[in-house]
Amino acid sequence: MQDYKAHLKKNFLLAYPVMISQMGHMLVNVADSVMVGQLGASPLAGASLANVIFHMLLTFGIGVSYAITPLVAAADGEENIERSASVLKHGLLINPIAGVVLFLGVLVGTPALQYLNQPPEVVKQAIPYLNIVTFSLIPLMVFQTFRQFAEGLSFTKQAMVIVITANIANIGLNYILIYGKLGFEPMGLVGAGWASLIARILLALLMFAYIYFHKSFGKYKKGFSIGAYSRSLIRKMLGIGIPAGLQFIFEVGAFGFAVIMIGWIGTKPLAAHQIALNLAAISYMAASGLSAAATIRVGNQLGKKDIPTLRAAAFTLYGMVVTFMIVCAFIFIAGRHFLPALYIADQEVITIASSLVIIAGLFQVSDGVQVVSLGALRGLEDVKTPTILTFIAYWLLALPAGYILAFPMGMGVEGVWYGLLIGLTVVAVVMFMRFNILTKQLNTDRF
Repeated sequence: MQDYKAHLKKNFLLAYPVMISQMGHMLVNVADSVMVGQLGASPLAGASLANVIFHMLLTFGIGVSYAITPLVAAADGEENIERSASVLKHGLLINPIAGVVLFLGVLVGTPALQYLNQPPEVVKQAIPYLNIVTFSLIPLMVFQTFRQFAEGLSFTKQAMVIVITANIANIGLNYILIYGKLGFEPMGLVGAGWASLIARILLALLMFAYIYFHKSFGKYKKGFSIGAYSRSLIRKMLGIGIPAGLQFIFEVGAFGFAVIMIGWIGTKPLAAHQIALNLAAISYMAASGLSAAATIRVGNQLGKKDIPTLRAAAFTLYGMVVTFMIVCAFIFIAGRHFLPALYIADQEVITIASSLVIIAGLFQVSDGVQVVSLGALRGLEDVKTPTILTFIAYWLLALPAGYILAFPMGMGVEGVWYGLLIGLTVVAVVMFMRFNILTKQLNTDRF
């Protein structure tokens, strides 16, 4: 019990800054939605459509950058400074290129939104906003490179402070650009896009300055060098990062396709979905902070070849995420009418959203367990099989179930969300079992 208390403290000190940082990424979109929601249902629905696509790309990019953390954590466990610096250098090559590729993909693909059978006024609002916020992925991927490197070395607080600073800047810029203050013309949803871009450029600059100038990272300066790249390390990082990104794509993409299905029902259900999804995403991003802590602890103990401590640290994190998500579930269910009213004054949208918030409360524990499992498995560098299992749970189970419940069975938007609840629960159980089995095998292999 004493060991678990020690792990609880260490996990918390690692995780809470990451939780706040992760929520910070999501709160940029939440701030956009809340402030744009004051303009009406169509701009909010446009933000919903664009943000689902952007969030899918954002989480894929974050997943790609996650390759840095387990490799640096393991190298730190082995006290291998050269290896850590090399991972940083290769991350500064891979991640910004990934940001550019994602942006170009959206730039080419956004006209296809007109063929998704969405309300025309929603598509018109979504396209210019989506193009701008997707460009912000380039500086965001630079930020992620430095952030994941620092987290791999167990430095998590500084990114939290930087994210909070950028979020304050984003809210101020939203106020100026959305509503037309300080001499600017009102820009509506497009103004929210420009505010997000500027805030994310600030993120990248501040995180670069911290890593480059702080004395704690002086011994890793080789990580800023250019050239002499290792193909094998690039393959290794992409071999971890791309499957990790695909895991997020399959999950977020399932919620994204849910937006398309709900768009077939109407604008107000789509706006209600955006509100409930925003709320669920806040708790999810917080839980993904615990997932990041799982990657750090598991990767570090794997580098030290201390499997009993690895398992104890991970199971403590499972207990933490279950406790946290139960609290979130209670807040969602108790605040099912109050929370949607923070976004919009339309009573019909609030009523629909309140029913979805209840379902979001029901899947909180499953969502927390599955995201911590993915982080722990990433620390073991086990990413390919979890990616396949994630695809099966969401795309072969959750979405077909959601479609059947929503349309043939007549449950509407709630049916789509019950399908997502089924997928989340299945993937949570399977991923937890996989982590338990793999680490038991590692423990047995020691003797």
